[in-house]
Amino acid sequence: MRLLAEQSFSRAAGAPHIPGNSVRVLKDAAQNYPVWLEAMAAAEKSIHFENYILADDEVGRSFAAVLADKARQGVRVRVVYDWFGSFGRSSGRFWNNLKASGVQVRCFNPPSVLHPFSWINRDHRKMIAVDGQTGFVSGLCISRKWAGDPKRLIEPWRDTGIMVKGPAVADIERAFADVWSVLGPPLPPDEVPEPGSIQPVGDVTLRVISSLPNTAWMYRLDQLIATLARRTLWLTDAYFVGVTPYVETLTVAARDGVDVRLLLPGTTDVPVLRAISRAGYPSLLEAGVRIFEWNGPMLHAKTAVADGRWARIGSTNLNISSWFGNYELDVAVEDLAFAEDMERMYLEDLARSTEIVLGKRHRVSPVVKRSRPRSHMEQSGKARLGRAGVGAMRIGNVVAAAISNRRTLGPAEARIMFSTGGILLALAVVAMLWPRLLTIPFAVISVWVAVSLILRAYRLRMPGRAEKAAGPDKPKEVERVSDQDHLSS
Repeated sequence: MRLLAEQSFSRAAGAPHIPGNSVRVLKDAAQNYPVWLEAMAAAEKSIHFENYILADDEVGRSFAAVLADKARQGVRVRVVYDWFGSFGRSSGRFWNNLKASGVQVRCFNPPSVLHPFSWINRDHRKMIAVDGQTGFVSGLCISRKWAGDPKRLIEPWRDTGIMVKGPAVADIERAFADVWSVLGPPLPPDEVPEPGSIQPVGDVTLRVISSLPNTAWMYRLDQLIATLARRTLWLTDAYFVGVTPYVETLTVAARDGVDVRLLLPGTTDVPVLRAISRAGYPSLLEAGVRIFEWNGPMLHAKTAVADGRWARIGSTNLNISSWFGNYELDVAVEDLAFAEDMERMYLEDLARSTEIVLGKRHRVSPVVKRSRPRSHMEQSGKARLGRAGVGAMRIGNVVAAAISNRRTLGPAEARIMFSTGGILLALAVVAMLWPRLLTIPFAVISVWVAVSLILRAYRLRMPGRAEKAAGPDKPKEVERVSDQDHLSS
């Protein structure tokens, strides 16, 4: 049975189990940032740094200073950041200063006429690899939000990371190399460690799950773990919008006697997701799933621990965007001591949380009145489009089910149906009274997509001209498409 489980995990996650590692849980920026900076400052050969957000603030500049200093010392420093994640948070001067110091910087999916919908797929990973010996995987971005501000009584965001040493670091390095090759010329072959090239340093077995768009590796593993859990399944997530199959798996597990718990934010930086996430509470609560909301500032961790044996830490949220659309990176650990540490940390988090129950008229309500934290995070009025897209897909599923009558809907979906009906009615009124408000944007988008398709088709038909236009230091359009297709297959 053990061998069968290992085979199932490997095939579901697209990642083999790797023995011989040492691991360490790192909680919040207070534990993660100093260890990251210390490891990078000691680098002698290479630093590979990939993060969704690298902000141009006092925290981001402290990281940039170390990266620039090591590059000037001759260390090979490579940085990948996501354009959408860092938009409005870091300036061109910030990146130019890094490049001027010798840091190689690549931006994931910046705006392009040829790729009008590239923002849908994001590089949501958060990782660092140093000298091919030490790897870090986490949910933390680089920003003052994660560090907090004691002088202004602003608490740090709650988040979790992991430090890995041993053979699994080779998989973390190769995950970085895959993304690096999508954005331009690949790493030299001698700088990409082969499996088994790093000596064992411990006795922990783990998997490095480097999810790619459309692979659903982490989704399949999450489903499998929820199916196999026998006693406990404790989940922490920042932007929970569970798809129907996963929600059904959780409810069936809870009805079967598994202690299923969800720890979610009580305050969020994406307000639109709060209502969408809460709309799914009733069906979970009815099945016996226990839901808790964090009382402090933003809860951004993405972790799971099951049966005191298996745990994961990383960047993947429990929603469609992370499972199917983004580049994500997680570490799944199969170790009793590590899982025990994760369970202990989970119970500590529950002590700062409020349990949510079903009240009168099928409404969710806290067990006790929620006490506001001493300080709450700065709210941003703009919701991120990628996560708003997750909500749109959730709404689409409910509306499609209601129209086709293909499944039974519950009270939780009534609010979504009512809101969607009101929006459609308003759009109908606008279409009748002011049709140009709808037709002009549609025409602009159609022209943009048409021009994009024609230009890309022309480049593919004329590879010689595309190569000449790209120049020696830029990836060809043909190569970029080929790499992207290879990774997505």
